[in-house]
Amino acid sequence: MKFWTPILIFALSDTEVIYTRTIETILERYIGPTELSWEVKKKQMGKIAPDLAELIIEEYNLPLKPREYTAQARIIQENLFPHCEMMPGAERLIRHLKANNIPIALATSSAAETFRMKSTYHRDFFKLFDHHIYGSSDPELKRGKPHPDIFLTCASRFPDPPAPEKCLVFEDAPNGVKAALSAGMQVVMVPDPRMDEESRSEATLSLDSLLEFRPELFGLPPFDD
Repeated sequence: MKFWTPILIFALSDTEVIYTRTIETILERYIGPTELSWEVKKKQMGKIAPDLAELIIEEYNLPLKPREYTAQARIIQENLFPHCEMMPGAERLIRHLKANNIPIALATSSAAETFRMKSTYHRDFFKLFDHHIYGSSDPELKRGKPHPDIFLTCASRFPDPPAPEKCLVFEDAPNGVKAALSAGMQVVMVPDPRMDEESRSEATLSLDSLLEFRPELFGLPPFDD
């Protein structure tokens, strides 16, 4: 069998806890101690920075402009992101794909500067990807998820750009799943345990952990172990 399916990877690092802590820290400054509701959290996941800021400001009626919110969030995250860990199973999967010469790319809604913070202790690992695309700072991208732009642009930057139906996306957020499907791609969802069944069911495949992923289900080389 010839294995050649490109893989577009998102959510390799477990950062949603940090985004929640950031939002709740800012909310406390303006409206007192507030727990981020799950409904707002679902809307927030996967959004580019400007859209995230607008969402939180609108949902909680904060007296801030989006750029002011983003500036505050960045200061908080500078101390938190360098210590984030990768999603369990991510490194095993990426090294396996790389060893089998499968084209892989990273498509993240983060800005390039934010991603550098997230990857502080994983620099060598992220060099395994053919290319990276940063949704919050790439000049070619005008719309964030759930629009398909980030995945279509990511696919277009492979030396031999694949058709969307030949691409497989890994996601953790409903907005990302919608974006991948809108792009005409297959998508494996590894969601938060609180995610409802309706949101999970939209994905091509939903897993509780990336450790459960079986590459051969998508025509990829199986793990050796």
